[in-house]
Amino acid sequence: MGKKLVIVESPAKAKTIGRYLGPEYKIAASVGHIRDLPSSTLGVNVNDNYKPTYINMRGKEKVIKELKELAKDSEFVYLATDPDREGEAIAWHIAKSLSIDPTTDCRIFFNEITKKAIQESISKPRGVDLDLVNAQQARRILDRLVGYELSPLLWQKIKKGLSAGRVQSVATKIVMDRDTKIDEFVSEEYWLVNAIVCPKGTNFKFKIKYHGSISGSKITKKKLSNKQEADAVLEDVKGKDYTVANLKKGTKERSPFPPFTTSTLQQEASKRLGFSSRKTMSVAQQLYEGINIQGQGQTALVSYIRTDSVRISEEASEASRLLIASVYGKEYVSNTKRKFKINNSAQDAHEAIRPTHFDLRPESIHDSLSNDQYRLYKLIWDRFLSTQMTNAVVDTVSIDAVCGSSVFRANGETIVFPGFLAAYADITEDAEDKIDNEKDSSVKLPELSDGQILANIETTSEMKHTLPPAHYTEATLIKALEENGIGRPSTYAPTISTILERQYVEKDGRHIKITELGKLVTVLLNNNFSEIVDVSFTADMEKRLDEIEVGKTEWTQVIDAFYPGFHKQILEATKSIEKIKVKEEKIGEKCPLCNEGDLLQKEGRYGKFIACSNFPKCNYTRGNEIEVNGKCPLCGSGLMAHKSRKYKGKMFYTCDKKGANSECTFISWDLPVEDKKCETCGSYMVWKKYRGRSYTKCSNKECSTNIRKKKEDSSIKTTDDSSAEG
Repeated sequence: MGKKLVIVESPAKAKTIGRYLGPEYKIAASVGHIRDLPSSTLGVNVNDNYKPTYINMRGKEKVIKELKELAKDSEFVYLATDPDREGEAIAWHIAKSLSIDPTTDCRIFFNEITKKAIQESISKPRGVDLDLVNAQQARRILDRLVGYELSPLLWQKIKKGLSAGRVQSVATKIVMDRDTKIDEFVSEEYWLVNAIVCPKGTNFKFKIKYHGSISGSKITKKKLSNKQEADAVLEDVKGKDYTVANLKKGTKERSPFPPFTTSTLQQEASKRLGFSSRKTMSVAQQLYEGINIQGQGQTALVSYIRTDSVRISEEASEASRLLIASVYGKEYVSNTKRKFKINNSAQDAHEAIRPTHFDLRPESIHDSLSNDQYRLYKLIWDRFLSTQMTNAVVDTVSIDAVCGSSVFRANGETIVFPGFLAAYADITEDAEDKIDNEKDSSVKLPELSDGQILANIETTSEMKHTLPPAHYTEATLIKALEENGIGRPSTYAPTISTILERQYVEKDGRHIKITELGKLVTVLLNNNFSEIVDVSFTADMEKRLDEIEVGKTEWTQVIDAFYPGFHKQILEATKSIEKIKVKEEKIGEKCPLCNEGDLLQKEGRYGKFIACSNFPKCNYTRGNEIEVNGKCPLCGSGLMAHKSRKYKGKMFYTCDKKGANSECTFISWDLPVEDKKCETCGSYMVWKKYRGRSYTKCSNKECSTNIRKKKEDSSIKTTDDSSAEG
């Protein structure tokens, strides 16, 4: 006896905390949840106030035994799980398993794993917050009731292996609704008229865009809808110069973005780094729990990563301001400590995501981090530092250029003082993610004055068509879920992973699109269980879970207001819904094995594949291959694209002659560039993409054009929040 036991979720977190506690403490890890509802049965007594039955999770027998032995030999046990609903629930389950009264001062929590935070939490223990536990318990039971009653219905009416859930089904419908808008979109013709001009007597050329017409001093904006209208403008300005009018100069300031929340971190990591939401959370978890830093030991680099809050502590604000002054100069430090608006007070127990050690700049510990860890850490570092920096100061100028009765317009910006942009430069969204990529953009303008003559070098017209809304990406889908109040920080990544794994949606490059299976399931749910896929209903349920968290509502009341009506719908649907046959499309080919059956496109566990219609008599199958433009760099034949089963739909390329009876072995993750060799080593070139832009690169990793400093890239293990729906 004599030692005190501290229990956390992960071994990495245990190792980090161990640095800050003395020899009188022992640190152990539960390795996540140790108890849950049984997987083989419902585990909820709907006739006894929704009483759950919890059992020890399979595979956790050894962990539980070790924790019990350690607790038995300890003077006191502290539960130091994560500071959110999920962490509170894990602490409660551990307390129950170890026969600890959860109302005693056994719970410690902290938003960052630093020496000060750990020692302060140890000095101020509290009981397990049962309101938080009940909020998580209500979510878990709701998801269990929905999943375990809807999923068997889908198996019966569509096919085995399907699932539905309170959040995943809404997310799928959001994707389907967007894709429906895209399919139904009717493009409209419009015309642009642009002129290249330069001030008389100079060579400074710049572009101005048609804006509208002028009558007297009144300017009327006009959209050119057809060629006749565009030609009329061209005729109006033909052979004439332009005159500068309405020259306006000004100065504006741009304020920094708020610090990261879980949602905005996932969105920015997707846009800037190309990370999936799952990868972002996996790497962020490593940064939060601790990494072995050379000369430092196991060190946590960021604060807690599941948060809705943009709150910044006084200590972090002051530390960042001192750092900004030393790195960028005092003129870059904001005059006041910035505070940002908090959208949801119920979630404000945490801070925003931020660095925890302001003496560990990303560049200084680069060699201790994998490439992914470094990139994400730098993103968090730069974003947070920028929040305490001065506004960017921008000089603006706008002009109208008049020619005949036509008015052209140009806007220009010059950054006078970068302010926060020195740390966190803005990026422009890809044009493909905008509804209209012809919106006004700034150009470099020369010094101009009212009445100045601009030589008309060239005026041209161009036909355009309005674009439909863009398909969702992971970033924009997470933004939509957050804006609609669907889910919480811990659920965004597992929700998207679930609907991808269930093949309700699929990735086409960066874009997420509904599948035929996703449409089938969503339409069935929408027709028979409209609340389950209703955005406002699901958002309202999240609010009611928040009310449980702060003690305003009993968790059983929330479930009882939902379940009886839902269960009645299940019973009715079981009788009324006819079995739906999944459509299998012919691809227009005969089976090469039996020469009798038609080849069909089918849905399988790993996505679409091709099979013979005579199955099981004929068992011919092949992958769902797509012919692509290009030539095999080894034999000159054609190329085929395939979706990887192992890597969730990532495309790879093979020779169209590749197979058991072919000598060509070409296979590549990257599409070869046709008839182009590397000028340095002679290997074939491949296409690469970065932030929506394509570029060519040598396929030979040993080529001098590809040699960079090699870093050890530790393998990333993904962990899902246990609240993901079944």
